[in-house]
Amino acid sequence: MKEYQIKAYAKVNLGLDVVRRLPNGYHQVKMVMQSVGICDELLLEKAERGIVLTADSREVPLDETNLIYRAAKLMQEEYGIGEGIRIHLRKKIPVAAGMAGGSTDAAAAMKGMNQLFGLNVPRERLMELGVAIGADVPYCILGGTALAEGIGEKLTGLRPMPDCFILAAKPEISVSTKYVYEHLDGAGIVHHPDIDGMAEAIEGGNLPGILERMENVLEAVTISAWPVVGMLKERMLALGAERSLMSGSGPTVFGIFTGKEKAEAALEQLGGEHLAKQVFLTMPVGASQD
Repeated sequence: MKEYQIKAYAKVNLGLDVVRRLPNGYHQVKMVMQSVGICDELLLEKAERGIVLTADSREVPLDETNLIYRAAKLMQEEYGIGEGIRIHLRKKIPVAAGMAGGSTDAAAAMKGMNQLFGLNVPRERLMELGVAIGADVPYCILGGTALAEGIGEKLTGLRPMPDCFILAAKPEISVSTKYVYEHLDGAGIVHHPDIDGMAEAIEGGNLPGILERMENVLEAVTISAWPVVGMLKERMLALGAERSLMSGSGPTVFGIFTGKEKAEAALEQLGGEHLAKQVFLTMPVGASQD
């Protein structure tokens, strides 16, 4: 095999709670993650030496700061890969959007190299390695619907989310995850999302039970600094979403629709307005088999 192509799926957080700040500066979280059909594509090709990264987007760095590059280097060093690798990224997931775009690309690079070089590394081992790249990488290797704990690396796979339509909208702004967590007053969180209840609702295939538990404690920080996020949430609901939520630290906002026609009408309407720079209509996707 000389080349391998793989899709890297975005995620949304159906629920996100911050339990406490850890001594090392990280935050202990409890959240439900869901893969969605918005995806980047990576084409991996064997090369003589080194790591060469190219992309069709100017927003993506092509040096050692890119998580794809770091993931490829980790795989080369961990498994003694003497050959080089060329990776071309076709970018569709919004950058700095709270949808794990960088993390899912890194996860895809690791899975792709596992296939391309015939390493036969178990998925669980890739997940263990992935946390060195970023807290969301293990989840992105797993994919599908999952309960995430710890700093996000302790994962429990859940049954697939019931079918629905997900309208995702990213405003013009970009949000720093570091900024949001630094400005989060953990002690001031008086109400915590019912993440356990949501996991039970997912296991029972209970979409209304999932919807009524959708909460994200990071919204208070992000909406305070960037009010357009709150405006997008309100607009989603006005356009017929059953529930609307910010994904991760933002600024992407998504709405859950149960009917396709209403979701498509909302896509057309929101796409013609000024609140969002990028708008996508998608659906939940299951765990990857790569």
